[in-house]
Amino acid sequence: MSKRDLKKYLYQLTKDQLEEQIIELYEKFSPVKVYYNFVFNPKEDTLLQECKLKISNEYFPIQTAAKKRKKPKMRRSVAQKYIKHFITLGVDPFVIADVMLYNIEIAQTFSSENIIKQELFYKSMFNSFEQAVVFMIANGILNEFKSRIESIHKETITQRWKNEPEFNAIIERFEY
Repeated sequence: MSKRDLKKYLYQLTKDQLEEQIIELYEKFSPVKVYYNFVFNPKEDTLLQECKLKISNEYFPIQTAAKKRKKPKMRRSVAQKYIKHFITLGVDPFVIADVMLYNIEIAQTFSSENIIKQELFYKSMFNSFEQAVVFMIANGILNEFKSRIESIHKETITQRWKNEPEFNAIIERFEY
């Protein structure tokens, strides 16, 4: 069904029928429930803190009293799921950009303290960096995050990441 056909169909419904359908969607589909819960109670700060905790836990797992420290998983997918979820909910682009950069910054903190042999880690961080810059340009918020972007690039130089020239190419693109 096209959007145009959907609009025609919805226009034909009475207010009561519309309410009934929306309530049915709310009860049947979890994403609809999540969306409406966010719309009526947008706790962006709480979501942001929960997200940052999960991301940092990927690199610096929380140690429980009974067990010794878990091994870091370093999964980019955890941050990507939150970013996608935030975009779907319509969270403020500044919050989304903050999460994107935080993911890279926490990974850099981890790599400064640990030797990482997997090339995929560096490629993954570059993909995250590129995605963040593209997102910020698209939303017109690049200037607000320029210092953090440059700090990330400087850290790739300091840590001698092999793919630093790729980070540099991104920086050079938006300097013009």
